[in-house]
Amino acid sequence: MDIEVLGALSVRENGVSITPTAPKPRHVLALLALHADQVVPVGLLIEQLWGATPPRSARTTLQTYILQLRVLIANALDQGEDERCTAKDILATLPGGYRLETRGGTVDYREFERRAGAGYRAMDAEDYAGAARRLADALSLWTGPALTDVQGGSRVETEARRLEEARLCALDQRIEADLRLGRHRELLSELTVLVNQYRMHESLHGQFMLALHRSGRRGEALKVYQRLRTTLVSELGLEPSAALSRLQRSILMAHPETAAPAAATEAPGGRVVARAS
Repeated sequence: MDIEVLGALSVRENGVSITPTAPKPRHVLALLALHADQVVPVGLLIEQLWGATPPRSARTTLQTYILQLRVLIANALDQGEDERCTAKDILATLPGGYRLETRGGTVDYREFERRAGAGYRAMDAEDYAGAARRLADALSLWTGPALTDVQGGSRVETEARRLEEARLCALDQRIEADLRLGRHRELLSELTVLVNQYRMHESLHGQFMLALHRSGRRGEALKVYQRLRTTLVSELGLEPSAALSRLQRSILMAHPETAAPAAATEAPGGRVVARAS
């Protein structure tokens, strides 16, 4: 079974989609896919589908959704050669819950974590070319926001946010690797889009400032700082971090070589700030 959640939900058995179109069965499949090869408790599934006040028929209705998923799995199995495996083997009922078995198939979020981890290790070893390549390879698995077509449920939303944070971290490190390789001009168009998309992400703004300055566009780099400062002060009542302020002063003094790329960290309240590498 192959599972994709880094974009639209896609689950395939024997290359055949088993992803339902109806919202609630789709939601059930998303929860099972996010915990592939692990038992997902019935209570969690009911809570995520109906909240704190589920209907009396919730357990029976959940069983209906599980049956619908097994019908889709059975249809996919019919197109394969393993006659010994049944839909109940793949979507198994276990004490207290259900488990979706991948049987060695691909799970994109686990593959992303594996590739990104290799990129981080390359960064730690100062192999910037290898890091940039491996992190770009990890990011290539993303086709859009995680689980973009799955509606509702706090667990799905939490997992989607967690995956997005992991994507941003990998992106931040890939850009830092590219900066250390001197690819300043090549990064400008990408960073222009990113700082507009993430208006208070200080690390991305710092990287954009550095890329602009090292491309001979010092005035534009300082304007990026001023725009970010205006946004932070007006929306959060906060000044830019000390690391970003040091970067601004370095650019004012026209010493780009002293302005190291910034890596992301998170301040209390969830504000992403820059810290010196």
